[in-house]
Amino acid sequence: MTKAELVASIGKEAKISKTSAEKALNAFTASVTKALKKGERVALPGFGTFTVTKRKARIGRNPQTGKEIKIPAAKVAKFKAGNLLKNAVK
Repeated sequence: MTKAELVASIGKEAKISKTSAEKALNAFTASVTKALKKGERVALPGFGTFTVTKRKARIGRNPQTGKEIKIPAAKVAKFKAGNLLKNAVK
């Protein structure tokens, strides 16, 4: 599903215009992004939880040359699906 398709679906489900649906989606993604940048956890009961975790620095390999490379430490966003979402997808 593309962003445009998601906006159209939100507009239809909420019975609002596509413009309003896009503003709502943009506000949601901006809010989640801000919270994750602060290191906060965003929980949506039944849907899932967004968190930030730290990944340690490690040694990897360039697949083309086989040469070892250093992969720096990084913070990564993760999403864990909630029970209602898991059961709906089954």
